[in-house]
Amino acid sequence: MKEEKVDQYIKKIDGELWLVEDDRENLKVSYRVKEIIFVEQSPFQHVMVLDTYDFGRMLVLDGVVQSTEKDGYIYNEMIAHVPLHIHPHPKKVLIIGGGDCGAAREIIKYPTVEELYFCEIDELVVKASKEHLKGVSAGLEDDRVHYLFADGIQYMKEHTNEFDVIIVDSSDPVGPATQLFEFDFYKNVFEALKEDGLMVCQSESPIFYKETMQNTYESLNKLFPNVRQYTAVVPTYPGGLWSFTLASKKYEAFIQPNYEETTKYFNKAILQASFALPQFMLEDKK
Repeated sequence: MKEEKVDQYIKKIDGELWLVEDDRENLKVSYRVKEIIFVEQSPFQHVMVLDTYDFGRMLVLDGVVQSTEKDGYIYNEMIAHVPLHIHPHPKKVLIIGGGDCGAAREIIKYPTVEELYFCEIDELVVKASKEHLKGVSAGLEDDRVHYLFADGIQYMKEHTNEFDVIIVDSSDPVGPATQLFEFDFYKNVFEALKEDGLMVCQSESPIFYKETMQNTYESLNKLFPNVRQYTAVVPTYPGGLWSFTLASKKYEAFIQPNYEETTKYFNKAILQASFALPQFMLEDKK
């Protein structure tokens, strides 16, 4: 890429390219970039795929790292396999967001899943990921996958008692993702689930975004009888430690799916251990 096309989020330092991610104007994280693979402005956000030295190719939205070849599987496996190990017969699954295609790739590993609806507002993110981020998105060619390039908030309003599992794989609560963290959206998710359905969402850093995490837990606790938080460590996310919130209408026990696990991070021991919360998270819920 010619020098004049170097993107606004990329800085040239000592003759080398660096992605400088600015988190809350208090923390800057820099990644040395080998090459800018893809850059384009969609109607919703700025989309890049970069090739970096430590993390391989990465998807970057509005200057913020979303997924990488090096550690993206941790997040994607944890947001997908945990709920599908708890629901005993997940036949119809919906993902809201998840444009890097990583969570969808994990879900179609389950033979019990008959239909996977993939609702992503920004078609460019999916296109860029499938073409340039194959370390995350590869293997998603499956007749069970139905792509819906639509507003997930509106889509939830139009469906009732339809899905076994809903996965809200959103970016941070800025721009088009803001409403995906609000009570009204979670209420629509509740109503779109079947009577024994469950959902999971990423609920941000328990260290830097504690208020968002707590608001998510409190909102879901008003709707679902069973709400639990779990965590994983994702190196490219601010603070490393990341939270997820699972809300279920019925199921609490861990189910043993009848398939051969092909994962790099997730296993049954991780599943159980991930629900063991640090003391500060337990105290925050009191």
